[in-house]
Amino acid sequence: MKRILPLFFLLSIVKLGIAQTESPLKFTIVKNLEATDVKSQGNTGTCWSFSTTSFIESEILRKTGKKKDLSEMFVVRKIYMEKALLYLRYHGHASFSQGALSHDFFYVLKKYGMMPEEIYSGKMNGTSHNHVELEKSLKNYLDSIVSKPIIPKDWSIRFDQILDSFLGACPPVFQYENAIYNASTYGASLGVYADDYIGLTSYTHHPYYSFFDLEIPDNYSHGQYLNVPMEQLIEAIVFSLNNGYTIEWDGDVSEPGFARKGGAATLLNQIINDTNSIEIIPTQELRQSTFDSHETTDDHLMHITGMATDQKGTRYFITKNSWGDKAGINGYVYMSENYVKLKTLSIFIHKNQIPKSIKSHMEDLLYLPSRPIK
Repeated sequence: MKRILPLFFLLSIVKLGIAQTESPLKFTIVKNLEATDVKSQGNTGTCWSFSTTSFIESEILRKTGKKKDLSEMFVVRKIYMEKALLYLRYHGHASFSQGALSHDFFYVLKKYGMMPEEIYSGKMNGTSHNHVELEKSLKNYLDSIVSKPIIPKDWSIRFDQILDSFLGACPPVFQYENAIYNASTYGASLGVYADDYIGLTSYTHHPYYSFFDLEIPDNYSHGQYLNVPMEQLIEAIVFSLNNGYTIEWDGDVSEPGFARKGGAATLLNQIINDTNSIEIIPTQELRQSTFDSHETTDDHLMHITGMATDQKGTRYFITKNSWGDKAGINGYVYMSENYVKLKTLSIFIHKNQIPKSIKSHMEDLLYLPSRPIK
């Protein structure tokens, strides 16, 4: 049964030099899967961890019916160290920043495990997350030793101390819900497995139905994505949602049609009146050209949980954000199908939700892990 969302809001639109106007939208929810509470990533570039954590929390909900509040900052901390290792091995000629991608979350889950938020919040110095000074401190330390003729063997001790001072120390063992765990055993207890998930993308500079290293700055660890046509990327999202599976999303939120306060995202190139607008119609060629020209950029990761339609029947994807529950529509953004077609960099889905239209081309392909454990 469809449910009417009792909400009108004003969507501010500025596209291709057209003057700003206001357009009321009314959504009818078609499908909405359960998710955990909206969180805020604060003043950090760690949306990749917040969104993928939310995605996995929904996977746990789907499998067990239990809500888990997992620690985003446990994952972030481990990736800071992984990035530091690469930075030194490349003599400082590698990315070191707050950003990463979903496959880095899965890498941590498989290699290190997981912790509950209650045990490790990463909020050592306040009630909200802020990694501006942390990133500077870590980077300055790495730069101070990368220029040395020989890297000290114990360099990681000081690096860990900096992490401890900003995020707090990770307990080697902890008691939680009447059991004793370490990160590895707690991760194993969740019943979700990193190798069950696959990344999909859609570009023409690599062959379809092959894996490739998506060329975006935050893919520092060279994660592999399966390349499929644009329409099949959308088909995989719809197929997953209809079967009760949510989706991890990575894309561009810098477009003028992405209304941060209004909570909707559209591709608009002509405004006819206050309630009727025409979106840009994406094509595979447009996807490629905007990627190559850097008009489409890797800005943000979020968690798709459902589908809705507006008063004209246009399909939108209900997307959980990590900017707090006051942003958008109670912390959610409704992205139009056209917006998702053009502005998606990649998605992650459960492997058993790959539609037949994609599977039929994959008989000779090995299901590669998105990022091998080293």
